[in-house]
Amino acid sequence: MVATPWPPPPPPPPAAASHMAVTQAFADALRSCSARGALSGARALHGRLVAVGLASAVFLQNTLLHAYLSCGALPDARRLLQADIAHPNVITHNVMLNGYAKLGRLSDAVELFDRMPARDVASWNTLMSGYFQSRQQFAALETFVSMHRSGDSSPNAFTFSCAMKSCGALGWHGLALQLLGMVQKFDSQDDSEVATSLVDMFVRCGDVDLAARLFVRVENPTIFCRNSMLVGYAKTYGVDCALELFDSMPERDVVSWNMMVSALSQSGRVREALDMAVEMYSKGVRLDSTTYTSCLTACARLPSLGWGKQLHAQVIRNLPRIDSYVASALVELYAKSSCFKEAKGVFNSLRDRNNVAWTVLISGFSQHGCFTESVELFNQMRAELMTLDQFALATLISGCCSRMDLCLGRQLHSLCLRSGQIQAVVVSNSLISMYAKCGNLQSAESIFRVMSERDIVSWTSMITAYSQAGNIMKAREFFDGMSTKNVITWNAMLGAYIQHGAEEDGLNMYSTILSEKDVRPDWVTYVTLFKGCADLGANKLGDQIIGDTVKVGLILDTSVANAVITMYSKCGRILEARKVFDFLNAKDIVSWNAMITGYSQHGLGKQAIEIFDDMLKRGAKPDYISYVAVLSGCSHSGLVQEGKSYFDMMKKVHNIFPGLEHFSCMVDLLGRAGHLTEAKDLIDKMPMKPTAEVWGALLSACKIHGNNELAELAAKQLFELDSPDSGSYMLMAKIYADAGKSDDSAQVRKLMRDKGIKKNPGYSWMEVDNKVHVFKADDVSHPQVIAIRNKLDELMEKIAALGYVRTESPRSEIHHSEKLAVAFGLMSLPDWMPIHIMKNLRICNDCHTVIKLISSVTGREFVIRDAVRFHHFKGGSCSCGDYW
Repeated sequence: MVATPWPPPPPPPPAAASHMAVTQAFADALRSCSARGALSGARALHGRLVAVGLASAVFLQNTLLHAYLSCGALPDARRLLQADIAHPNVITHNVMLNGYAKLGRLSDAVELFDRMPARDVASWNTLMSGYFQSRQQFAALETFVSMHRSGDSSPNAFTFSCAMKSCGALGWHGLALQLLGMVQKFDSQDDSEVATSLVDMFVRCGDVDLAARLFVRVENPTIFCRNSMLVGYAKTYGVDCALELFDSMPERDVVSWNMMVSALSQSGRVREALDMAVEMYSKGVRLDSTTYTSCLTACARLPSLGWGKQLHAQVIRNLPRIDSYVASALVELYAKSSCFKEAKGVFNSLRDRNNVAWTVLISGFSQHGCFTESVELFNQMRAELMTLDQFALATLISGCCSRMDLCLGRQLHSLCLRSGQIQAVVVSNSLISMYAKCGNLQSAESIFRVMSERDIVSWTSMITAYSQAGNIMKAREFFDGMSTKNVITWNAMLGAYIQHGAEEDGLNMYSTILSEKDVRPDWVTYVTLFKGCADLGANKLGDQIIGDTVKVGLILDTSVANAVITMYSKCGRILEARKVFDFLNAKDIVSWNAMITGYSQHGLGKQAIEIFDDMLKRGAKPDYISYVAVLSGCSHSGLVQEGKSYFDMMKKVHNIFPGLEHFSCMVDLLGRAGHLTEAKDLIDKMPMKPTAEVWGALLSACKIHGNNELAELAAKQLFELDSPDSGSYMLMAKIYADAGKSDDSAQVRKLMRDKGIKKNPGYSWMEVDNKVHVFKADDVSHPQVIAIRNKLDELMEKIAALGYVRTESPRSEIHHSEKLAVAFGLMSLPDWMPIHIMKNLRICNDCHTVIKLISSVTGREFVIRDAVRFHHFKGGSCSCGDYW
């Protein structure tokens, strides 16, 4: 006897058997066929129903219809509905609707729905669910609205759940609030399914605060509900808050573990993410494709491939097959480690190469200097898939941006237009960045204007583009045109102000950022603000912002702490800078460089060397900037032998080839120390053409040591470079004047006029009562100008008693900007407070002498930052030792 894959049809009914029992037996047999997908069994039972005369029973017809649809036999189901079911009821139509939806025949489902003479809540729910399952969330919500307006059915828990899932997927917060109101109106908020869907919806809509309030009201939350809150907490309150909820969960599933592994990985806590996966395994939870994908992505951030290779081995051993997501993560792991052979090996082993795998491999090659190979892969991708992927296109366009390859970028732009991928926001954003980076702002803005859909990245790209071009007004125009701004957008506009000399406007913007409800300043915000404070010398405001970083817990962020070190250094508070540096545990190369640079700017060369040597002892590897900083410190302190030693160490020990900045420091170091011939020889041996900075350093040294012949040579080289800086011309004119060569001095000034070069106006500024006061030579715009000049005249009389003799000079030199600032500081600041002044040019000899004497007669301390370094005046002397 041959066994059949379906249950045998019920035996003929004995006379005594009830009609109900026979009907139930047929129904059970049909349900068994539905569960097992036994189409042959369903057809046999259909025939048996006809034979015993039960084929017209609507209950059995509906059950048979469901069996056919469960087996995927749509033609059988349609024939049954159209030919055999004479009097279909609402259940019949609902079964057919559900079958259409599950088989992806939504157009047929809608047609049937529109023809239905009667509908109940299940009818509406079935159509809504069909739309949602096919990712047509907007259509699902439209169906929900139509149901509400029709009034023929009241929504139940499933209705609300489906509507809220659709709303959450779209992220529509306004509609989410309306749905919450409807749930409360229908008194459905206590239903477990509805309560869970509410929490999940508000998490997806970004309102985690409201989701959290709803979550605490849920009695016995399901794992799904808790998992939703894990996502919300991780995104909004941070991983630590999510970990707290995770640890309190009475039970966890693989999704819970995967969420925490992913959250830790995405927040940069790679080691913890991998430890979490190990703990997950030790608890007996089976690692799945999602776990391995998150772990491999985390490993890609590690400097070593050890963890990644171990995970690769586990993937091969534990997964029946490597899906495209795990494979893509493996490709990314090896590509980021420049192991392109292994990356291509994994890629070639894929049966189904999806767009993600192609894009990851193309991106890996592009980001690690193998742009030609990435282009070849892209062409291979087009040949195999015959379709263009928007992310692969965006990756290549970004590569053109990095290489400034406008020609290839335009070809890709043309390809985007022909293929229609220009409509993809990510592609248009990449094109905007590419054209902007290549200096073609007109094309960048043209693409922006024709975009049918723009996101925050689109707007931010335009703000950044015009900011980098120095057009702050245009950048602000785009900023003001945005309806929604996030912290990245605010940072872009803030950076535009700070980077282009509008520090006051940028710092004023900070208070506006704090008033924005949905914007929280991040580490980039504070790094930018501290740069603005450093440039302005805004000590008080800087201290206030430091207080804010302490409140939000960002003061321990290494990048923020580095910015604080730089700010304190540039504001003349080198002791406070050192305290922050010593407090910082996780020092990176930027931390060391910031401290070395700070000491160098203050003329504390020995301390700069001390920090540099300590960095080497701790195993930190110096970079290009480290050597610029330490050589600058040697230059400002006259440490010639130490400077020579570090200059030789660069290439011999750390394989860093000296650049223009290093040569400029060495020429300055040798020249200031009087080794002018050696400085000139070093210039002659430079492997690159000397710049204006190099010749300018030599010219300044010649001025100090009175070597007019070499000064003329340096000046000639400077003039041939057509440097727009007036400082070199003014210096040479003064050298001639001091040597009694008035005709030559006049000739230099005439050359300036002929070239259209104007003397850079000197100005100084200082912070008093949270306001920045700016002074210029002979400036009469300050509201207290008369009192300031009277105070300065009084000071000049006092220092004259010490032997100061006013040199024969123009009136403007008597009222140089730094002297006016000194007088104003003495008038405005308490006796105990050091007076901090910033100056855009190098302090002149007369002002240096005057301020030394003023510090003696007043007993006050002055900290002046000029264009080159800091000067700390106290008790009649300066920290530079008159060596500047």
